[in-house]
Amino acid sequence: MADEQQRPQGAPEGAPQGGGRPGAGGGRPKMMVDLDPSGQVTQREPDRAKRQFLNYAFFRLDPAFRRLPREEQAELKAEFAAAAASWEAEAPREAGRIQRSYSLVGVRGDADFMLWRIAFDVRDFTEAQGRLNRTRLAGYLTQPYNFISMQKRSQYVNRVEGSGHGLELLPGEGQFLFIYPFVKTRAWYDLTPLARQGMMDEHIHASTPFKGVRINTSYSYGIDDQEFIVSFDSDYPQEFVDLVHRLRYTEASNYTLSDTPMFTCVKRTVDEILADLA
Repeated sequence: MADEQQRPQGAPEGAPQGGGRPGAGGGRPKMMVDLDPSGQVTQREPDRAKRQFLNYAFFRLDPAFRRLPREEQAELKAEFAAAAASWEAEAPREAGRIQRSYSLVGVRGDADFMLWRIAFDVRDFTEAQGRLNRTRLAGYLTQPYNFISMQKRSQYVNRVEGSGHGLELLPGEGQFLFIYPFVKTRAWYDLTPLARQGMMDEHIHASTPFKGVRINTSYSYGIDDQEFIVSFDSDYPQEFVDLVHRLRYTEASNYTLSDTPMFTCVKRTVDEILADLA
């Protein structure tokens, strides 16, 4: 199980949760339920507290780049790597910028690499992309996918102390990151809060043995096409496959509208990624 500084709080509706926290008796996790999720009864005030935004930016290389002279390729790669590193390195600490890089070479046909960015200001992603766009290598790149989301507490699990009560995410260091956008059916939201909670209790309990899979759940309501982005940090692809397979048999999975495309991302430095590209 990841430590609490790496393990964010909770799972979204229908998403796997690895390494659940046992209750006081060592049994199933203690849960909480929001009996007024629409806020019509309590009339809760809007939450304007600072949260983390997440950006999963996927890139694909034009094969024309591979036909350039080797010396020119090396020059363009170095310029791009420096621009990618500068976004995190030159930012003030309070900006909370984090960047991780992953290769999809050989495991996905429509994307070659992915940059996972985290920041407290969504406009920081515009700056990050602007730095890359000004490099010459960017002229050979397209972006087949680009997702944004935000951290927030899950309404289905108890709050965990540490790491901003689940509102701050520090990415794990697993060798693999499995990502997909996720949408629930409208029928899910018609269920009573207690009915949803019961299904999520089953869902989370079924995933408890899979302690080698750490989940990063984030929310995209109103800011991107999907409802959630779920990513799973692990060193064990076989454990993740077995986890997802098991969760197909839980009741909550009946309320999944879409959970594709799915990406298997291999943790690599930017320099290693560029070496794999050409």
